[in-house]
Amino acid sequence: MPLAPVYLDHAATTPVRPEVLEAMLPFLGPAAFGNPSSAHRFGRTARAGLEEARRRVAAAVGAAPSQVVFTSGGTEADNLAVLGTALAVRAAGRPMHAAVGASEHKAVLAAAHVVARMGGTETILPVDANGIVDLDALDAALADAPAVVSVMWVNNEVGTIQPVEEIGRRCQTAGALFHTDAVQALGKLPVSMEAAGASLLTISGHKLGAPKGIGALIVRSGAAVEAMIHGGSQQAGLRPGTENVAGAVALGRAAELAAAEQATHAARLGALRDELAARIRRAIPDAMWLAEEGPRAPHVLSLAVPGADAEAMLMHLDLQGVAASGGSACTTGAAEPSHVLTAMGMPRELALCTVRFSMGRETTQADVDRAAEVVPAVAAKVRALAGVLGRA
Repeated sequence: MPLAPVYLDHAATTPVRPEVLEAMLPFLGPAAFGNPSSAHRFGRTARAGLEEARRRVAAAVGAAPSQVVFTSGGTEADNLAVLGTALAVRAAGRPMHAAVGASEHKAVLAAAHVVARMGGTETILPVDANGIVDLDALDAALADAPAVVSVMWVNNEVGTIQPVEEIGRRCQTAGALFHTDAVQALGKLPVSMEAAGASLLTISGHKLGAPKGIGALIVRSGAAVEAMIHGGSQQAGLRPGTENVAGAVALGRAAELAAAEQATHAARLGALRDELAARIRRAIPDAMWLAEEGPRAPHVLSLAVPGADAEAMLMHLDLQGVAASGGSACTTGAAEPSHVLTAMGMPRELALCTVRFSMGRETTQADVDRAAEVVPAVAAKVRALAGVLGRA
C-alpha cells in the first residue's frame, strides 16, 4: 500500500478547517444568501454575518471592527495599503514616496514600483544575511517623509521575524504610516496592531484555514488611504462592491481560531520544525539553514543543499509523496533565484538550491518522520544526477 502523501507547504496555502467550512456554509445556502446591502430580511441576515466576521477579524489583531476592510486576498490588501496611501498623499498635494523592504512579498514590491512609475519615489530598504531590515536605512528613508513604510511581519520564504515594534516606533516618530503584511504572522505569533505601531495590516484567509479569495486590510483611524477601485459605498467606499459574505465569515472564524490557538500551535510547530532540521542536518552535514541566526517564525524551514537543484529536489520529493516549495509558491517556475534570497546576499548558485518546508495545523510527527527519511535520499540522488550530467 502506498504511503499517504506528506504536505509540508502550509506557507503556500492551507486546507480549509472544518470549523471554518461549517461557519461559512449557511451563507452559501438559501437561508443567508442575501446581498448585505439589501434592506429586507435576507439582506439583514447577510449583513449580520458580515459584521460578526468583521468583529472577529478585528479582535484577532487588536483593532476596531470599523477598521476592517475585506479584500480578495493578501495581494489586493498589500496593493491597497501601498498604492492607496500614495494616491491619498498625491491628492493632498504632497510627493508620493513608498519605502519597502527588499525582501517583501512581490505584491508590496510591485506596488512600490507602480508608485515610481506614477512619478513618485520608491526606496528599497536593504536587509542583512538573516533578512532583517537595515534600521539605519529606514531612518534615512524616513528623513524623506515617505507616505508609507511597508515591512512584512514574517517573511514568507525564510520565516524571518522583523522588529516590527521598533519599525513602528520609528515610523510614528517620523509621522509616516507603517504597513505590515502579517499574512504569515497571524496564528504563529501574537499579533497586535497597537503593539506593532502599525497603521495598516494585511491578512489572508487561505494561510489560516479559510478559502482562497478572501483577505483583509485593517486601516487604523486617521490613516489616509484612497480607493483603487470605484463603485458603490460598501466598506466606506474604500473597497466598493458587494462583499464576499461567505468568504468574510470564513476569514472571521479562521482568524478567531488562529488567535485563540496561537501559543499552543506555535510551540508544536516549532518543535516539529526543529526536529526536522536536526535530523536533516545529521544526514546532510553541509545543508544550510536560511536565517538561522535571526528570529524566525516556528512554521518555516528553508534550507539550501549545495549541488542539489531546487526544482529537481521538488520533483523527486513529490514523486516520493512529500510536498514542499522552492522558496515562495508565488514565484514557482521563475528562472531566476528568489529576490528574497538575493536580497539576503545568497550566491545565485546556492539560492537555486533552496527548498522551503512549512508546517501547519495538520502536520504530524509521522509527516516529519517521513520527510526526515526522504529528504536526504532525494538530495543524494539529485546530487548524483547532477554529477553525472556535469561529466557528460
